[in-house]
Parts: sequence; structure tokens; C-alpha cells
Amino acid sequence: MKNLLLIALFAALGAGGAGLLGWPVIRLLRRRSVALSLFCVAVVTVLAVVSGTFAVAQAMFLSNHDLGVVITVLCMAAVVSLLTAALLGRQVVAGSRALAMAARTVGSDTGFTAPSRPLGSELAALSAELAATSARLAESRARARALEGSRRELIAWISHDLRTPLAGMRAMAEALEDGVAEDPAQYLLRIRVEVERLTGMVDDLFELSRIQAGALSLSLARVSVYDLVDDALAGAHPLARRCGVRLEGRQVASEPVEVDGREITRVLGNLLVNAIRSTPEDGVVAVAARREADEVVLSVTDGCGGIPEQDLPRVFETGWRGAAARTPRPAESGDRRDQGDSGAGLGLAIVRGIVEAHAGRARVHNVAGGCCFEITLPAARAPVPVPAAGS
Repeated sequence: MKNLLLIALFAALGAGGAGLLGWPVIRLLRRRSVALSLFCVAVVTVLAVVSGTFAVAQAMFLSNHDLGVVITVLCMAAVVSLLTAALLGRQVVAGSRALAMAARTVGSDTGFTAPSRPLGSELAALSAELAATSARLAESRARARALEGSRRELIAWISHDLRTPLAGMRAMAEALEDGVAEDPAQYLLRIRVEVERLTGMVDDLFELSRIQAGALSLSLARVSVYDLVDDALAGAHPLARRCGVRLEGRQVASEPVEVDGREITRVLGNLLVNAIRSTPEDGVVAVAARREADEVVLSVTDGCGGIPEQDLPRVFETGWRGAAARTPRPAESGDRRDQGDSGAGLGLAIVRGIVEAHAGRARVHNVAGGCCFEITLPAARAPVPVPAAGS
């Protein structure tokens, strides 16, 4: 047992000496190539084994022949170990270089192109992360291009919608100024209608900017969906009566939701006004609400004739306007726009922004004779029962 301990001590001294000499070298090479670091680790390991074995052999007073045999075996093992370490280092370097070349394709139009050569598990995991990052970047770029397109479209529509009423008001104001207006009261009424229209447009732009900036402040309260629908129907009833459209709200479940009642009423108002303007005379606009698991779905169905399938994904984009199948009827004199879309293609964008601010979703799909807009809101959690006093 004593001899075994002495052998262990001599082996530890020899290996420890090699390790102490190799540690500073490895520290100095930590910023260099991984292959060089791996090779240095292999060299230190071989030196530790050789030093420990040589120290033990000297302590055991081996003959020259036996010592030569031991040294020969160690040398052969060292050569094989170092060659293996060099080959492994080259493989790691080749995989790293291939991954570095592939990383240059991140964010390109073609997307990330993974290396064709096999990689180690760590490099393969890094390659997968780069692929996922490239996909997210491509999605962000596509979204940015879509937003830029929507912004340009919105500016074009806003410019047109501002120029037309301003030109009309200028002409009417000049007619009044020159005293050539046949019916000044009618001119003044028309000017007031156009001013209200422009005011609604500016209000919608302000609301949309608040939504997109994340500055929309919500005052959440527990309300019934039935009450929200009832308020929205009451606000849209005068417009529906003037347009000859019948409003229906029979299939409305009185489910509780925790929302900002004013904002959700505005959402329903926008949807109802759009639906009324897009539905022909003697048509029907139906409002419904139902419970689905932990969500409440409110829907507004119109008789617009449907939306082209290729336009459905763009319905809630800023500045989007419907095709001929969903062309709004002209605004009537005295028709206030503060209940719905200002005409600039902002109403549905505001709908989506407000609904998403409530952690909900807005979507649309075609139905027979028209389309159905749905907003999904989280259902209110059941109130915690309060124990009775003295229980």
C-alpha cells in the first residue's frame, strides 16, 4: 500500500509539473484559434502522462531496457494523440469557417443557407439559431415593407381626401364672399359638414398615432357584451335608418368582459358604420356575440357582396380601401363621420389597434352575400367569492 501511494505521489508530481507549465500557455492562447487551443490541451495532457510515467519509472529503478520500452510506448501514444487532436482541431475550424460563411447570408433575400458539411452539436445548434434569426429578420423586413406601403398609400389617400373638401370649401367661401351664392344657408351647412368630416379625419389620425405609439390608455372595467352591443346599435341606428338598412342584434349573449367600454363601443361603431355604408338598401346588418372557451367573439355581418380573397389579409392595414365589391355609399348631407371611418381607410386599422391593445384579435371572412368581421376578446375571469362575515 505504501509503494502504491509513492507511485501515486510521483505520478502526481510529474503530471502536476506539466500542468503548471501548460496552464499559462493555454491562457495566452484563449483568444487564438480553437484548433490551436485544442492542440495545446492535447500537448499538455500528453506531457502530463509522459512526465508522470517517467517519474514513476525513475522511482522504480527500471532497467535501461525496460525504461526504453516505456518511453517508446509513451512516444507512440503521444504521436497518435497529437495527430488525433490536430485532426479534430482542423475539423472544428472547418466547421466554424463554413458556419461563418453561411452567417453572411443572414438577412439576405434568399434567406439563411446552412452549411452543407456536417457540424458538431454545438455548431449545429448555432446554425439552427441563425436560421431562426434569419427567418425573423425576413419577417420583420416584410412587415416593414408592408407598413411602408401602407404609409405611402395612406398619405396618397389623405392628400386626396384633404384636397377635395378644401377645394370645395374654398369655392363656397369665395361664392359667399362675392355674394353670388344662391342659398347662403345651404352653403354654410355644406361647409359645416365638410369641416366635421375633416375633423373626424384628424381625430382618426390622432387616435391611430396613439395606438401605433403604444400610448393608448385603457380604463378597464367589467361590462356585459350585451350592453356594449346595445350602445353601438343605438349610435348606428340613425345612419341605418337614413340608408334603409335594418340592424339586428338578436344573437347576443350577455357574457362579461373586462374592457374599456368607450373604446370597444368605438370599435363596434366603426364596424357597424362600415357595414351600413357597404350594404345595399333594404339589406341587413347583424351583430352577434358568443362565448368560445375563455374568449368572447363579437361579429358584425353585412351584405356588401364579399371582399376579394386576395384583399382579405389587407383589410385591417392602415389606408386600405375596399374594392368595387365593397365601395361605400356617398356620405349624405349632415352625415356625421365621428361614429365610424373618416373615409381615409383608418377605421379598420383603429379597430385592430384597439382590439389588440385589449389582448384580442380582429379578423374577417366572407359569408353568403357579404362578409363577417369578428373581434375576439378575453372573457372576464369569474369573481372570487367573498366569504360571509363570521364564517
